[in-house]
Amino acid sequence: MRKLTYYVGMSIDGFIAAPGGAFDFYPIGESFLKDFLVGEYPDCLPTHLRRHFGVDELENRHFDTMLQGRATYDAALEAGITSPYKHLRQYVVSRSIATPPDPDVEIVSGDVAAKVRELKQEDGLGVYLAGGANLAAQLLEEIDELVLKVYPIVTGSGVPVFSAEFRVFDFALESTRTFDNGTIVLTYSKKRQAQGCSGDRARTG
Repeated sequence: MRKLTYYVGMSIDGFIAAPGGAFDFYPIGESFLKDFLVGEYPDCLPTHLRRHFGVDELENRHFDTMLQGRATYDAALEAGITSPYKHLRQYVVSRSIATPPDPDVEIVSGDVAAKVRELKQEDGLGVYLAGGANLAAQLLEEIDELVLKVYPIVTGSGVPVFSAEFRVFDFALESTRTFDNGTIVLTYSKKRQAQGCSGDRARTG
């Protein structure tokens, strides 16, 4: 079965974007760019950046499908890009887009969790969840892996990694990588399904 991986950059205090959605404030060091973003996860680079870095001809390594929310896709549209990940099958989750702006993009307007379960049953590489926070929250039960790029900054506020109600999901730390600009990449795999939790539970410690 294929995995759904939430691959996302974040600040130390757990925000993936500014309150308005911008994410151009991350400090991208040379080694992190070369060894990780381009060297390890070129699948997750938009196609125009793959061309810029000379890796557009590489076969996909981790993913052949990607899923993103409307706000994430809108950032590409604002730049005049209707098919940001031509090297992947692209799904955009939206109830407001009736007709996709590009034939490479398929709109998911119904049960997104059911769609992910359907994708997982197919043969192929993994499914890349690009965000944002609301979509990631809807798919918490379906996320099998987290790849968190923790940048050495604190923003104080912004868009969180997940916009979800309180529930507990257990993940196991699989690997840690540290880069010379202070960025840490943490990879987790899900250990088990969520346990129901209530704010009325007795607190200990």
